[in-house]
Amino acid sequence: MGLIRLRATLILLILLVTACGKNGTERTMLNADEKKTAGRNLELLSGAKIFFGHQSVGFNIVDGLNDISSQSAGKKLNIVETSNPADFDRPVFAHAKVGTNCDPSSKLADFGRIMASGVGEKADIAFFKFCYVDITANSDVDAIFKEYADKMTEFKAKYPKVTFVHVTVPLMAIDRGLKARIKALLGRADQTVLQDNAKRNAFNAMLLRKYKGQEPVFDLASIEATTPEGAMESLEFGGNRYLALYPGYTYDGGHLNNRGRQRVAEGLLSTLSSLRQ
Repeated sequence: MGLIRLRATLILLILLVTACGKNGTERTMLNADEKKTAGRNLELLSGAKIFFGHQSVGFNIVDGLNDISSQSAGKKLNIVETSNPADFDRPVFAHAKVGTNCDPSSKLADFGRIMASGVGEKADIAFFKFCYVDITANSDVDAIFKEYADKMTEFKAKYPKVTFVHVTVPLMAIDRGLKARIKALLGRADQTVLQDNAKRNAFNAMLLRKYKGQEPVFDLASIEATTPEGAMESLEFGGNRYLALYPGYTYDGGHLNNRGRQRVAEGLLSTLSSLRQ
């Protein structure tokens, strides 16, 4: 049996070594139609006052917005890292860190603090996102979602002139590297990411059921899972299939590479510009 297992492992190694593809680190250039769409979206948003609260994946998305803006011949977004209410006296795409990773309550609280500082009286559009580390296999997603929904109801009542956008939680990619494949072959696969993604999918399903079609939603997770060919990256766990981050959009399994960040930024521009039409 040991010899059979060794042979199987060697065959797998050979297959994996010979299978190669693009890693998505190259900058993605917009084609003519994409430039036209981006230009129109940037034009619609160039006069808006927007606040985006985030952590590290958010910086990836902002980098993607800059990538797109640099390729547009028309108006640009005034992208500034700030939560100072004084910076909302003119059109701005403001962004800033909110809360602490692994503590979703802290992000809701910090987003509320920023709104209360005066941003809520000036912004046209406001939103924040949880990180993938905020929801894991050990998370009580029912409790997190209830707190989220209650807080968002509170924010909407306090700041009726602001359009709040709901954002699905980003996902992680399943490791398909040599070590992971070999471990799976030997029956030692690490299922942590599968368990974590299952909880993130559960939270996102709650968010979409409550808000999709009723209030603005940016489905970040769905964009992360959609391959360039239009298929959905998903894996089975516990008898169900769950969306996962497409490996071609990430450099470490969670953060977005150049191709991934531009894909997500394009989707964000589309969602936000629809609110200005």
